Amino acid sequence: MNPSKARPTSHKINTMATYLVMTLLVVTSVLPFLWMLSTSFKSKEYILQSTPQFIPETVSFDSYVQLAERIDLPRTMFNSMFAAVMGLTGQLVVASLAAYAFSRLEWRGRDTVFFLYLATLMIPSVVLIIPQFILVRSLGWVNTFMALIIPGLFSPFGTFLLRQAFKGIPKDFDEAAMIDGANHFTIYWRVILPMVKPTLATLALLGFMERWNDYLWPLFVARRPEVITLPVALAGLQGGPRSLTEWNMVMAGAMVTVLPILIVYIFTQRWFTQGVMASGLKG
Repeated sequence: MNPSKARPTSHKINTMATYLVMTLLVVTSVLPFLWMLSTSFKSKEYILQSTPQFIPETVSFDSYVQLAERIDLPRTMFNSMFAAVMGLTGQLVVASLAAYAFSRLEWRGRDTVFFLYLATLMIPSVVLIIPQFILVRSLGWVNTFMALIIPGLFSPFGTFLLRQAFKGIPKDFDEAAMIDGANHFTIYWRVILPMVKPTLATLALLGFMERWNDYLWPLFVARRPEVITLPVALAGLQGGPRSLTEWNMVMAGAMVTVLPILIVYIFTQRWFTQGVMASGLKG
């Protein structure tokens, strides 16, 4: 057999196998979302059929109407959006300032402090809920937006991600800016940050997803109607042990929750991969 003919055939087989695996992964990822979308447009009598229907015979918007009647949808969406945007903005500011100090400034014990700060990632977030709640309660922040925003401002992961991106920028830019009379804040704001926009977009997407979907912490500190968030409000739609959950309404609520994340991802997707690659894992 001619080796030159065997190599193209083997290459085609590998390519086909790769595309097949990728297709299966895409289908596995997208199918639950499509099933959720389909269920949200079904009437109650079609939910628990013995033969499930992927495409409903009759498209109904009743689940969305009932969802808006059952919970204060505009208020809960505003609460979630406000807490997510304000918390994300604060996190980007705090993480970028800390990353600048850990990557561009020389001070005694810098690497040790960074290692200890990074080590907090090994502590499960569930373990910190009770101490944080006691602190928030002592400050009188329970059932306020302060409790939803302030504890999430400090992100070891965000600091690490931005530090890696900052370290990839040559310090020649800092020296040139200092020669022109710039101070550290000017270098941080006008030189460094514009060069790491993809990493900032990546962190913004991940941070928004985390805050928008957060359920456990808001469940502890935000139970009043004026500050309740969307995930906590939607959890009340599920019935107890003796009642039947209206899954069409639950799926409609899930669709409402997913849409803002999709919109944010659409606007940041072109920076997402580039940001992860730019941050890297440099020393």
